[in-house]
Amino acid sequence: MVTAQSYWEKTSFFLFDFIIIGSGIVGLNAAIHLKKFKPNSKICILERGFLPSGASTKNAGFACFGSISELIDQESICGTEGLSFLIEKRWKGLLKLRNLLSDEKIDYQCLGGYELFKKTEQNLTTLSVSKIEHFNNLIKNIVGENAFSLQNQKIKEFGFKNIENLIANRYEAQIDTGKMMFALLQYAQSLGIAVFNNCTVNKIEGENKGISLLTDEGIFKCHKVVVTTNAFTQSLLPDLDITPGRGQILITKPIKNLKIKGTFHYDRGYYYFRNINDRILLGGGRNLDFNAEATTTFGQTDLVQNALENLLSKVILPDTDYEIDQRWSGIMAFGKQLEPIIKEVKPNVFCAARCNGMGIAMGSQTGEDVAQLLINSL
Repeated sequence: MVTAQSYWEKTSFFLFDFIIIGSGIVGLNAAIHLKKFKPNSKICILERGFLPSGASTKNAGFACFGSISELIDQESICGTEGLSFLIEKRWKGLLKLRNLLSDEKIDYQCLGGYELFKKTEQNLTTLSVSKIEHFNNLIKNIVGENAFSLQNQKIKEFGFKNIENLIANRYEAQIDTGKMMFALLQYAQSLGIAVFNNCTVNKIEGENKGISLLTDEGIFKCHKVVVTTNAFTQSLLPDLDITPGRGQILITKPIKNLKIKGTFHYDRGYYYFRNINDRILLGGGRNLDFNAEATTTFGQTDLVQNALENLLSKVILPDTDYEIDQRWSGIMAFGKQLEPIIKEVKPNVFCAARCNGMGIAMGSQTGEDVAQLLINSL
């Protein structure tokens, strides 16, 4: 039962020009861009969790735009021109994030990225190696020269076993997800953007004089609203092409003299790992059971966790003693199209969602794009 609100509460805490639903990467960037364009506007963000729900504070912290085998799959879906457009958006998104917050605040480290290929994957290996020159030419004017190269000599250096080929990406980097989100929240709040946590929006209603958002805490009103709840968007906008995808992750305790530095992809990007504070963070495996992992429920499954542990012990750290410290999951959003959904769904209700597992790269640009769409409607 909602406690009766005072006059002061109603007039100062529930009436806004613009409201963003969701305080993840996309939502915060949308609010920031709106506030910079309309500095006198009153803006708030409503977040259903104590911290941003979904994937923004739970992802692996990859500042990437796609490994070779991922790009092959994506090019088959959207074509060469479409893929070039997507890579440009991903790269620009990463640059926007870095410029907004600074490399120091997000602990940006360009240690390079690597894609692993087992001896038993000869067909995929041959295809991927044959595409190195193609993708280098495709992205050289976007990212830089000679992004991808074969670097098999590093297999022994990293200590991997059962790996025969390694394709490096010199421009791939990593960030500290926690530091990035903390800095983004601080930046938004410094502009005067209010963030209300533990406030779930149950329904969006349109009125002649504006939008009403029904929550358990009361009714918020605004002129325009932006929904940026990614995989959870269908609870408010059920007709959109969004399929949730759970990503399960584990992290080891600190490992003495850890050799592995960088970001790593395996099996067309379905597995991914990196170093962080002398630990190995490893995630993925949703391709083992797409139906089970197409969920908005957080948690782990034995199937995926066993696969992660097997990869860790037999390939990544075969000759190293380690202990697993934590396990968690994040919820991503996917769809038939690789581009994010950025649109005015109905009058004065905008949506930005479905980053297809590229939230760090796409989030900043997607947030800015939906904010600009709203601005153009004023």
